[in-house]
Amino acid sequence: MKDVDASLAILNDLTAMGVHIAIDDFGTGYSSLLYLKRMPATELKIDRAFVHDLECNDEDAAIVSSIIARGRTLQLQVVAEGVETQAQREYLSELGCDQLQGYHLGRPMEAEEFLRKVAG
Repeated sequence: MKDVDASLAILNDLTAMGVHIAIDDFGTGYSSLLYLKRMPATELKIDRAFVHDLECNDEDAAIVSSIIARGRTLQLQVVAEGVETQAQREYLSELGCDQLQGYHLGRPMEAEEFLRKVAG
């Protein structure tokens, strides 16, 4: 974000109107701890780059565990992106991750197909 103060003012206004703010791709790019402190977020989304190698990379596992713990401490909903295996799903659930997204849980589909699956 180029003009952080103006952006934060807009986000605060949106929050006051009842909009929920998520910090996407946490751990990469602009999503630093400073943003956690200043942004009126209700949700923290862990970038798929950290989830992808959870099963074989101790550093990624430690980072994910830390992000989930930090989110819970700050009373944020924590979402893990890019869940593609049952092992990732179980690991993230054991750590207390609130929500999961990824191909393991469902692939993108047309709205009509989704409604058929939910109804049937």
